[in-house]
Amino acid sequence: MTPNDSLVLRVAGRPVARYVTRPELPVRLSPRPYLHPVTTLSGTAVTELGPADHLHHLGVGVAVPDVEGHNFWGGRTFVRGRGSTELDNHGTQRHTGFQLRDPDGFVQELRWVAAGRELLRERRTVAALALTDTAWALDFTFSLTNVTQGPVSLGSPATNGRPGAAYGGFFWRARKEDEPPHVFTPDRDGEEQAHGSRADWLALAGSGWTLVFAGATDTTRRDAWFVRAAEYPGVGSSLALQERLPVPPGETVVRRIVTVVADDRLGRGEAGALVRKAVTP
Repeated sequence: MTPNDSLVLRVAGRPVARYVTRPELPVRLSPRPYLHPVTTLSGTAVTELGPADHLHHLGVGVAVPDVEGHNFWGGRTFVRGRGSTELDNHGTQRHTGFQLRDPDGFVQELRWVAAGRELLRERRTVAALALTDTAWALDFTFSLTNVTQGPVSLGSPATNGRPGAAYGGFFWRARKEDEPPHVFTPDRDGEEQAHGSRADWLALAGSGWTLVFAGATDTTRRDAWFVRAAEYPGVGSSLALQERLPVPPGETVVRRIVTVVADDRLGRGEAGALVRKAVTP
């Protein structure tokens, strides 16, 4: 891999994440840039890449299972009346350049291409922020612009008929351990209660680490959380919960997620305090 294909994010000089811009992946996995490994300040990895249970889960990034019928998530496509189906419909997110590239962050331009056609253009802004001696935050913003002459809409398996499967958008595949992580929000406990909720933040607490995900804009906070813990540990912010999200020609969808990455297993009070410190207006 050449230096142009990846970069390392640092907090106070410590490496905390590697960002791969041009991964060499099979088309079936919907090739796209990703962050992996992401670690706590003490070096504990809190992401997974291509795990056996879901080969198309690629650390931290943006993935959408249905962009006008094209799969930018990877794997099978959920088809109404047929279920999860192997289709030749995978798209690719292509890195075109960095507007900014610093040790603690970057601004990137990408093209979302499927069937030889560019559907969306993305600007991605990512920054690593120091919080405490044992916690830092990943500030992740993506802006998707419809560059076609016609309407483009974003969907999910849920909008295509699979209840509870509204994944698509920002997604973090977390570290899998012998025991599932504890899931909680400011007022809910457990995967079942947190999944599909619209909470200001949602936490996954593992054996010696905690991830706290927070919507950092009013629009992002209106999106529901997608969370898995028992089957595999993963969290996303749903762009299309019950209805498809339309993106008219020339218009842009913007979302911002700030994730606290902490050593230790945090409680509700500690998680909330770190989110308040990490999320700036």
